[in-house]
This record gives sequence, structure tokens and C-alpha cells, in this order.
Amino acid sequence: MTPDAGGEPTTADDGPRSRSTLSSVSNAARVLRAFGHGDRELGVTEISRRLGIGKSTAHRLLSTLAEERLLERDPKTGSYRLGLAMYELGASVALHNDLHEASAAVLDQLRNATRETVQIGVLDGREVVYIERRESPQTLRLFGRVGHRNDAHCTSTGKVLLAFLPPDSLSEVLDGWTLRRRTPATITSLTVLRSTLQNIRQQGWAENVNETEMGAASIAAPIRNGRGDVVAAISIAGPVQRLGSDSLRRFSRPVVEAGFAVSRRLGYRDRVAR
Repeated sequence: MTPDAGGEPTTADDGPRSRSTLSSVSNAARVLRAFGHGDRELGVTEISRRLGIGKSTAHRLLSTLAEERLLERDPKTGSYRLGLAMYELGASVALHNDLHEASAAVLDQLRNATRETVQIGVLDGREVVYIERRESPQTLRLFGRVGHRNDAHCTSTGKVLLAFLPPDSLSEVLDGWTLRRRTPATITSLTVLRSTLQNIRQQGWAENVNETEMGAASIAAPIRNGRGDVVAAISIAGPVQRLGSDSLRRFSRPVVEAGFAVSRRLGYRDRVAR
């Protein structure tokens, strides 16, 4: 056994390893992959044997993964199985893949029709993560990237996603949240935010003018899955020189229709677009 860059030992069967990796993380990944061979439950002894690590190490890895909800321990048998967090992660990957396939043509059409930047975001706690994006062809435009995060309370995408959360989930997100002031236009009161979210839910879209940063504006609408749950939001964004409040709202119908088009590709059929 030899120490890696993180000061932890690596087992002989690990093979060549980059100096930037941690053997403990690698072993945790190997534990999780061990459940991908058709075994519903595995115990400490079996994990130790399969990975070629000591039982004490296997026990620590399994216990840690269980604490993080990646595994669950059966109190009767002492064996472990994949936990709810793993299924949630798998569902998230599937959702992102489905959204990519369902939204590609719609995003292209919306960008070409509006000549503004269009993007799709999903909610991660109190932040929005942008997972799809098409840049405006115009010289003056907003710059960003796929994977970028932003505060949910001051973005049109984030406000849509918050507005359509189930009441219990929304209360959980808002509880104890200190709303960061990004600009003088940012909503910093939970009371005002709740009222704003109620209006968004009723009208079916949200806007943001100078709330995230001065000079930037956007408008967003929900994307639903086949069960009708709002799983993402689609938005049009650009500089306020072109997308001030009055001009921005002319895009409310196109963005709502685009959201419905993606939703239909995800299996949503319950109602027609506004």
C-alpha cells in the first residue's frame, strides 16, 4: 500500500492513480458501484472481500455513506442497500437528459424568434442551476454558461420554480432564509416574496428587471413533467435597453408557449398554453 496525494493509502488493486485524487473517495465510489451488479443488499464482510480492503475500512465507508443517505442499513440483518439519495440523484440525471432532448429544438426556435439569450434552469435548494442555454446572436447580450448558479429569489427562473413548489416544500425553503440584496431592486422581504410568488403562480410567468444585476432583465415560464409537476423553467434574458418592463412583457406569451412545448415533449397533456 502506498500513500496518495491526500495522505491516504491506496490498495494494490486500485491501479495507477492521479495525484489529484483521494483514495477514500475512490473507495466510496467503488462501494456504490458494487451495488450495481444485481445485489440488493451487501454486508461489511462482502464489501471488504470485493474491494480488497479491511473490514474496519469497509465499515467506516458504509457507515459514512449511510449517514449521507446514499446507503441504508437494515437494522435486522446489518446489511446495506442503496439509499433514497441515490435514487434522487438518478432521477435528477434522467430528468436532465430528458430535458436536453425535449428542449433542444424549442430553445433554438425561441432564440431565433426573439434574438435574445434563452436558457433552462432547475432549482437546487435556494439556487437556480442553468442546465441549457442558447446565446443571443446580438452583439450586446448577457454572458453566462451552462452550470452557472444564481440566487432563486431574484431571478425570473428561480421565482417561477419557487412559485410552483408544493406549499410544504416552499415553506421549508423560505424558513430562515435571509434574502441577499443584489441590487436596489432585489426583493429582500419574505412577505413581499411570498406575495410575488402567489402572483406568479396565478399569471403563469415571472419577470426580473435589475433584480440580479443592474442592466439585466429576464422573463420565465414553467416546464412540467408528465405528472404536471414543475421540474424546470425556461427564460428569455437580455439587457434592459431591449428588455425593460414594458418590452419584456411582450415575451410573456412566447416564453409560456415554449415552456408548454417542452412540457408536452415530457408527456404533459393536462391543459393548453395561455
